[in-house]
Amino acid sequence: MKCPYCTAVETKVTDKRDSGALTRRRRECLKCNKRFTTYERVEFDLAIIKKNGRREQFDRDKLRYGIEKAFEKLDVSSNNLDAIVDDIVAKVRRVAKDKDILSSQVGDIVMNKLKKVDKVAYIRFAAVYREFADIEEFNEEIKKLK
Repeated sequence: MKCPYCTAVETKVTDKRDSGALTRRRRECLKCNKRFTTYERVEFDLAIIKKNGRREQFDRDKLRYGIEKAFEKLDVSSNNLDAIVDDIVAKVRRVAKDKDILSSQVGDIVMNKLKKVDKVAYIRFAAVYREFADIEEFNEEIKKLK
């Protein structure tokens, strides 16, 4: 691992923490003595089958971006967002069982999680995911939350 400050390759790990799908390592450069943190996450091969039948590789960052948009201007920390995304990814992996998964299944998993976490984020995500045709469909979805 190269030091981001001096680019030396000699570093030592001073602390390591595992939290399920993520490993956090606190490192110290042996040349400049500065400390930095690295994160390690397991990637898995999983294809998403889109509505039009096209297959594309599952992209955790794309999922996180969509969830970030749903929580935009709401009071949620980056750590909480990561935890939400980690929960969704774990559920997607359990449902897919090393097979392909439909984008609609992923969307439903996200919707179920957001419904439990934050109703405003849920409605924002639903507005995009369900492609509401008019305000009436939007209102119906809000009524379901009450």
